[in-house]
Amino acid sequence: MLKPSLNEIQKLAKDKHNENKKYFDKLKKKAPKNLDYLMQEMHDAEFKKTDCLQCANCCKTTGPLFTSADIERIAKHFRQKPQQFIDQYLRIDEDNDYVLQQVPCTFLDAENYCMIYDVRPKACREFPHTDRKKFQQISNLTLKNLEICPAAYNIVEEMKKRIPV
Repeated sequence: MLKPSLNEIQKLAKDKHNENKKYFDKLKKKAPKNLDYLMQEMHDAEFKKTDCLQCANCCKTTGPLFTSADIERIAKHFRQKPQQFIDQYLRIDEDNDYVLQQVPCTFLDAENYCMIYDVRPKACREFPHTDRKKFQQISNLTLKNLEICPAAYNIVEEMKKRIPV
């Protein structure tokens, strides 16, 4: 079976939004004891066959939150003071968080490589968060990520097959 394209994934995720929301609501009420283990297994299996460099939609359409530790680490990488890094690349959003001034990400190159990969923000390292402990607690974030990340979409589809609620 052919994998759906990014545009198809976005449409499918929107079409399945209510179904997925109901699934996650049930999962929150009655998560299996081995959910973290199962999620890690499905996450690992999906990312063995997914090449993020072919997509990079997360970097093209959304921006991560930058923690204080992220700012310190990346500023040091650029041999800048944290405030210089903030002034050059970041802004404060409506939730009072530091985010990129613009998307696509300033640090994404033409071949979809991250120019600060080794020091990238924690949010980027953990995206799409499908291997996170207590996964059921981030269902709202996951619902948003399904429209952005084909791997997250595939993981949730597999999850619905393997973990009926």
